[in-house]
Amino acid sequence: MFEGPLDLLLHLIDKSEVDIYNIPIKEITDQYMAYIGDMQELELEITSEFLVMAATLLSIKSKMLLPKPPIIEMDYDDDYMLDEDYDPRSELVAKLIEYRKYKAIADHLRDKELERSLIYTREPEDLTPYIPHKIENPVKGLNVADLVHAFQKALRRMTSRNMIAKIRKDEISVKDRMKEVVLWLEQAGGKLLFSKLIDEDMSREGIVTTFLALLELMKVKVVICYQHRLFEEIVIQAREDGTADGFTADEISY
Repeated sequence: MFEGPLDLLLHLIDKSEVDIYNIPIKEITDQYMAYIGDMQELELEITSEFLVMAATLLSIKSKMLLPKPPIIEMDYDDDYMLDEDYDPRSELVAKLIEYRKYKAIADHLRDKELERSLIYTREPEDLTPYIPHKIENPVKGLNVADLVHAFQKALRRMTSRNMIAKIRKDEISVKDRMKEVVLWLEQAGGKLLFSKLIDEDMSREGIVTTFLALLELMKVKVVICYQHRLFEEIVIQAREDGTADGFTADEISY
């Protein structure tokens, strides 16, 4: 149960309630040797450091029992004599004090370890979704001059919106377009490509009107239309029976 001979000595000192600076070496040595004897009787393994400490205690005990040597004057310039206050226990006391200090630190760290072992941690998570969303002020940094400028700009925009423009649309009827197609067909010698009827600047309404006019001409059997291959040019050709000569579009009302 003891981590070493110093730990055992501290236990005996605390148990006897004696001053560590004035250890009754005879009493402590007897208790220590009794403990070593108990270990031998129980056939426990005794490490060498326990035996070394036993020898040290016996040595200190013998020195304490022996009378102090007489003072010897040396033949040097300075007189040298043995220290009368020398205590054989001083070295052991210093070791015990140092050991007690480190033992107290170890006990403190052990308590901290136990306290920390009761705390359970987890990996850090992203808490950004839990941050309250703060709506920024849309007019932050604006002053009165900016607001006046924006108001004037809005007034100018409203003025342009109130302007009314009349757009005149050039309209052409299917009947007129039929007459134009027949005229162009006669000028071309009786055969014409549909793409020639469409100008680059012609509007969508003009293209649709031209296509309807061509369908009406095919309906009244004035022209025939065909293609040499799929998706090729549409060829417009006047009928060979001369129907186009007496063509009239009066019956067309759109």
